[in-house]
Amino acid sequence: MARDVSDTTPITTRAELVAWIADGEKPQDAWRLGTEHEKIPFYTADDSPVPYEGGRGIRALLEGLRARTGWEPILEQDRPIGLFDDAGGGAISLEPGGQFELSGAPLRTLHETAAETALHLDHVKAVGRELGLGFLTLGMSPLWTRAETPVMPKARYRIMTAYMPKVGTLGLDMMYRTSTVQVNMDYESEADMVRKLRVSLALQPVATAIFANSPFTDGKPNGYLSRRSAIWLDTDPHRTGMMDFAFEDGFGYERYVDWALGVPMYFVKRDATYHDVAGASFKDLFEGRLAALPGERATRSDWANHVSTLFPEVRLKRYLEMRGADVGPSAHILALSAFWTGLLYDRNALDGAWDLVKAWSAAERGRLRADVPKLALKAEIAGRTVRDIARDALALSREGLRRRAFTDAAGQDETRYLAYAEDIVETGRTPAERLLERYHGPWGRSVKPAFQECVF
Repeated sequence: MARDVSDTTPITTRAELVAWIADGEKPQDAWRLGTEHEKIPFYTADDSPVPYEGGRGIRALLEGLRARTGWEPILEQDRPIGLFDDAGGGAISLEPGGQFELSGAPLRTLHETAAETALHLDHVKAVGRELGLGFLTLGMSPLWTRAETPVMPKARYRIMTAYMPKVGTLGLDMMYRTSTVQVNMDYESEADMVRKLRVSLALQPVATAIFANSPFTDGKPNGYLSRRSAIWLDTDPHRTGMMDFAFEDGFGYERYVDWALGVPMYFVKRDATYHDVAGASFKDLFEGRLAALPGERATRSDWANHVSTLFPEVRLKRYLEMRGADVGPSAHILALSAFWTGLLYDRNALDGAWDLVKAWSAAERGRLRADVPKLALKAEIAGRTVRDIARDALALSREGLRRRAFTDAAGQDETRYLAYAEDIVETGRTPAERLLERYHGPWGRSVKPAFQECVF
C-alpha cells in the first residue's frame, strides 16, 4: 500500500463498515485490473543490498524517479517513502526491506498493463543504471541474511517489526526478504464478490504453484519451490490464511467485517503520528475502549488502514486482491494478471472455475495450501494433481480472455499473455525448478549468477 488513507469522518455503526466495502461495487463495464509487483534492489558492483540513505541508496532512487516521471513524493518525517501519480492513479512504495513496489493504476485491458509495466521498468532501470543498481526477479532475497537486509524508515514498519515475533516465527522474513506480484479485481455485487472470492481462494494455491519462484535463501536452496508462500504459513494466524468462513452459507460483506473487527491492529494514525496499538482489536477502537488511546473513536481512515493490514490469501477491500504468487520477470507478472482476469471477468469462465473447486472441503483446501510451497504442480487435491487443475484453469482463462476480445494495435487479443504460464504447466517445470537446475548445473552451486540472470 503506497499511502495510508486520510479521512477523519467518524464511523459510528457497523453498517458503515459494511457500506465502505459495498461502495466498491462497479458495473461490469467499469471493471478494471490493477497489477502490483515488488522487486529487490542490489548494487551491481558486488551484489550487496541497498540501504535507504546515501548517494546511491533507495532515497536517491526515488528522487531520480521523481525527476524522470514527474510523480509527486509521498513523505514521512520529510523523507520520501514513495511516489504517486495524481493523474493516472499509480504509485510507487517501499516495502520494509527496500523492496521497490509499483502499485499499478486501474486499467481496462492487459495491453494497458503491459505498457504500464514496460514504462515503469524502463524508468527504474534507467535511474538504476545511473546509481549502479539492479533489480531481482525472485520471490525471495537469495543471498543476504535478515541481519544484512536494510530497514526502510517507515513508522508502520517499526511497529510491525516489534509485533511480528509475538505472533509467528517468520513474519520478519515475510516483511524484509520476500517479493510478490498481485492483481486487484472488481466485483459488481455482493453475490459476485462472494463467487469470485471463493473461486480465487480455492485456486490461490494453484497460482502459487504455477508462479513458484523463491527456491533460495541465505545463499543456498531452501527446500521449497515457493519459500515466500511457506513463510506466510507462520507469519500471523489471526490475519492470514484461506478464510474457511468465506465458504460458509450466508457469507458476505457483514461476515468479512465481523472477522476484520476482531483482527488485532498494528497502529492508529493521528495526524502524522503512528500510535502503536499492536494486539488491540479494531472493535476496541470502534467502541471507544482502546486502552492506548482513551476516548478515541474510529474514523474511515482507521478502517481503510486496518483493512490494508489483513493478509489472507485473497484480500477484500473495495476490490479483491490476489495474493498468492511470487514475483518474476515481466512475462511472469503479466501472465498472473491474465490468469485471474480471464477467470474472474468472464461469467462462463467463472462458472467453470467454480465447478473445478466447489466440491473441495476446507480440510482439502488447507492441505493443498500447506503442500504447494514444496511440491508446487506435483501437489494433489481430491485425487488430481495441481498441474492437471492448472491446465484446466488456464484453458478456462484463455477462453475468458478470448471472449473479452480486447485487441492491441497489432490485432492480438489478451490470450497471448498466458503463454508464459501455459509453458510452465505443459512442461511441468516451475520457474523455481528451472532455477534449481541452473544452480546444480552451470551456476556451480552458487546463487551469485542469479544477480546477472534473474534481473529486470
